[in-house]
Amino acid sequence: MKKLTHQEIITRQSIKSKEERSPFCAVLNNIRSLYNVGSMFRTADGAGLEKLWLCGITGYPPNNMISKTALGAENLIPWEHRQGAIGLLRHLRGEGYKIVLLEQMRGSILYQDFTPEGKTCLVVGNEISGVSDELLSLCDVALEIEMRGSKNSLNVSVAFGIAAYHITTQLR
Repeated sequence: MKKLTHQEIITRQSIKSKEERSPFCAVLNNIRSLYNVGSMFRTADGAGLEKLWLCGITGYPPNNMISKTALGAENLIPWEHRQGAIGLLRHLRGEGYKIVLLEQMRGSILYQDFTPEGKTCLVVGNEISGVSDELLSLCDVALEIEMRGSKNSLNVSVAFGIAAYHITTQLR
């Protein structure tokens, strides 16, 4: 086995960038860490999401701390900032998106048991308090990642990556 050269990676990426993105967006609501936001930009681009919605206190480009972890992905994935997520989620539902929360709550299912059917919007919340209570009633389904250790959750950008790649794979 041999690692790809930098030029081979660039060629491979330019071919992929021409492909249509999945009917899949994400709402990042009240994410405190700009490094987490940057990481989620990079993951969203890699997974082929069509758009990121940055809501509430979530930081947005241009920002050096976002750029540090996004490594340019903030210039590749479409994004928009909104003050509140409630109206946005209602709008997306009206556009035919299934609203999927990434949150541990009564009635949530394991992420790997979820099979998206068409347009999907993944909602992730604050690093400490999770998805805000007022958004819970707007969801169609809640997904969670089983924790086997003593901690009760993963870093929000890591959890986002797991869920985003699962949903993208299922939509293919």
